[in-house]
Amino acid sequence: MTIDWKNLGFNYIKTPFRYLSTWKDGKWDQGKLTEDNVLHLHESSAALHYGQQCFEGLKAYRCKDGSINLFRVDENAKRMNRSARRLLMAEVPEEKFIQAVEEVVKANEEFVPPYGSGGTLYIRPLLIGMGESIAVKSAPEYLFTVFCMPVGAYFKGGLTPTNFLVSDYDRAAPYGTGAIKVGGNYAASLMPGEEAHEKQFSDCIYLDPATHTKIEEVGSANFFGITKDNRFVTPLSPSILPSITKYSLLELAEKRLGMEAVEEDVYLDSLDQYLEAGACGTAAVISPIGGIQNGDHFHVFYSETEVGPVTQKLYDELTGIQFGDIEAPKGWIRKINV
Repeated sequence: MTIDWKNLGFNYIKTPFRYLSTWKDGKWDQGKLTEDNVLHLHESSAALHYGQQCFEGLKAYRCKDGSINLFRVDENAKRMNRSARRLLMAEVPEEKFIQAVEEVVKANEEFVPPYGSGGTLYIRPLLIGMGESIAVKSAPEYLFTVFCMPVGAYFKGGLTPTNFLVSDYDRAAPYGTGAIKVGGNYAASLMPGEEAHEKQFSDCIYLDPATHTKIEEVGSANFFGITKDNRFVTPLSPSILPSITKYSLLELAEKRLGMEAVEEDVYLDSLDQYLEAGACGTAAVISPIGGIQNGDHFHVFYSETEVGPVTQKLYDELTGIQFGDIEAPKGWIRKINV
């Protein structure tokens, strides 16, 4: 397979190996790598009927010396288990999760994009309920799988400001499953996302479901803003997915850039206090927000065409750490020996 590393999109590409492990009778099997990219499920599997499934997303990064970095993989393992507990699924031991990710990266090492190409190896761990059961209850068996593919930027244009549309739809219910990475949250976002695309916006802005006055998420990414008094602000809500990228940026803003970094309410009618804004997440990394359309009002942040200086610094610091060019905080990087 010939791959144009510098022009990768965010699309599925079959790589040679993926990991599979099954939970049955109260325990996980040893797990193995396989070349089969088709899952074989019983027709009554709970994942298919009742949405008992969750997933994660993380990346492997090729460094200048040819080595490979994993970024905060332990946090992905912890977050998957928080999702599993909320959905009454079998948890995947943290060591098993990390080992599976490492095995998949090593087996598909040739698909990790070269340093400097802008590409990364996107890794998708998936946990699903399966087995024979048609009742609305926890599945009798679970499948844990990890697969990967080389990807480029999630939003077209990469680190280029794009515009977003405030949605009338809710991403999640108060006290619902918004804070876990369950597929149903994303299924519900397809229609509002498509409507935003049809109107030439990158994606939609979701407000808090209780009052529709506060920004919660940006499509499938987290929101952040840089205030006029140089504070890094990201929304605080029990229905927001706790983004590993967001919490990394909170720490970097405070400890590397010397900013005050806080989680607090971001009111839609108070956007004038923010000089810059962006979306952040594993897939998106950082996507600067040029402007937000809310009804008939269009609010522009730093620029519709240029990246703000603080956003640029945060992006450079984060990606520098991920690709091994800047020293990482303790425990953030796990080196894969290939």
